[in-house]
Amino acid sequence: LKSNNAQGEYYLTDIVAMAVADSVAIKVCHAAHPMEVQGANTRSQLQLLERYYQGHLAEKLMATGATLADATRIDIRGNLLTGEDVFIDVNCVFEGDVVLGDRVTIGPNCHIIDSSIAESCEIKSNSVIEGASLASSCTIGPFARLRPGTVLAKGVKIGNFVETKKANIGEESKVSHLSYIGDAEIGRDVNVGAGTITCNYDGVNKYKTEIADNTFVGSNTSLVAPVKIGKGATIGAGSTITGNIADGELAVARAKQRNISAWKRPEKAPRD
Repeated sequence: LKSNNAQGEYYLTDIVAMAVADSVAIKVCHAAHPMEVQGANTRSQLQLLERYYQGHLAEKLMATGATLADATRIDIRGNLLTGEDVFIDVNCVFEGDVVLGDRVTIGPNCHIIDSSIAESCEIKSNSVIEGASLASSCTIGPFARLRPGTVLAKGVKIGNFVETKKANIGEESKVSHLSYIGDAEIGRDVNVGAGTITCNYDGVNKYKTEIADNTFVGSNTSLVAPVKIGKGATIGAGSTITGNIADGELAVARAKQRNISAWKRPEKAPRD
């Protein structure tokens, strides 16, 4: 093939003339759809072909039991395998290898990458899931981010504005609001209060936080790893935990409240 033409391109159709010149037999086949043989000489044409291909993938999904809120507003950039009665809302993007079990519900504007989501999970709107494994009946989001290495057992709840990374979370545990859980091993029936942070990085190395079954972590708790929290322990809200806590203990690590009655609030100078 040569590119001595006005566009300076290689034309695949030149192969026909070359074959005829070499006495090679030529056969004609019919494309299933005209879009299958369209060229892409501009970004606009490329986008049209991509939309056609995505529509084809959407039809295959619906034929295998998935329901799409709008078949024109889904992007599959890899392999998406769905079970029965899966529902996918609008503007969702799937990348890499993604598996959705039976009765999984995906809310609008979700981005799921290389993850496995078991049956009856609900992924609420605007959630990002990458490199994660979810057992059945988990609830995620809205606005949650599960990063690589996240493994959730049955019935786990990850709520709004929660980020997890390399976190193994046991059955029926809850991290409901505004938290970061990284490099952590959490048991079953654990409640992690709003604003809880696992302080896993000292600027050089990462360290692990271990929380045993049936622990209650109060809101705005900082867990400075490496640290271990025993079974049935309770941590008071606002605590900074730097040492291990034994089974059943209550840990409170915060400054004592002082009320200053003679204090006067600063006042702004009057305007001219």
